[in-house]
Amino acid sequence: MDIKTIIDAVLLGIVEGVTEFIPVSSTAHLLLASRLLGFESGGAAFTVLIQLGAILALLSVYAGRLWQLLVDLPRDPVTRRFAIGVIIAFLPSAILGVLFHKIITGVLFQSVLIISLALLIGGIVLLLIDRMRLRPRYVDITDYPLGLALGIGLFQCLSLIPGTSRSGSTIVGALLLGTDKRSAAEYSFFLAMPTMLGAFVYEAYKSVGGLTGSDVSVIAIGFLVAFLSALVVVRGFLAFVGTYGFAPFAWWRIAVGIVGLLAVIFLHV
Repeated sequence: MDIKTIIDAVLLGIVEGVTEFIPVSSTAHLLLASRLLGFESGGAAFTVLIQLGAILALLSVYAGRLWQLLVDLPRDPVTRRFAIGVIIAFLPSAILGVLFHKIITGVLFQSVLIISLALLIGGIVLLLIDRMRLRPRYVDITDYPLGLALGIGLFQCLSLIPGTSRSGSTIVGALLLGTDKRSAAEYSFFLAMPTMLGAFVYEAYKSVGGLTGSDVSVIAIGFLVAFLSALVVVRGFLAFVGTYGFAPFAWWRIAVGIVGLLAVIFLHV
């Protein structure tokens, strides 16, 4: 493993950690950055497997609350409904992800055009949603009814298209279905836990036989850096959204999407 590969893994780990939980599509940024750097170690498995670092960062920040939820689960009907709701929201994208895994990783992950268009369109949608005067009916994630959870889970299926963004699709879906911005972002965090963990386990199972020792080392570096950078983002994201909304992320998506389209047109990437 040469020094360039190590530097690339560090840079991509930062990209993963910074973008995973904000609505800009970490997968799109990782794939575009990998193309720019000429990084190929681990292939598509690298993109999915380093997400474990971001997952652990999220779990560490929410460890106290998750423990309280586990304690309350046997005796509190509100907590049970919340847990069941997260499972319900998780299932649609999990099922479709397994069914269309080859198409997603073998076709969609390889298309800079699709990724860039998804970034651009998603940015415009997020900007429009951020400017709409929506009247939230739900401001506490533990009060989300099961039907709302299912609706958010169906919106999450859009994130199977790289560039759409898992957090972006769930947040937009939640807002359209009647939540406020802060609780929508927080619910996206909780839904990320089973979704990302499931994707990691499935990709690890599919890829473990094809990874070399060098690939594993590179993935380990990306994982560690993703963990550290995600810690910073998770701690400050909700406060940022409460102050500035989602417009900054929307404009960033639009800018990156335009750059990607220009690369397709002029550089034929």
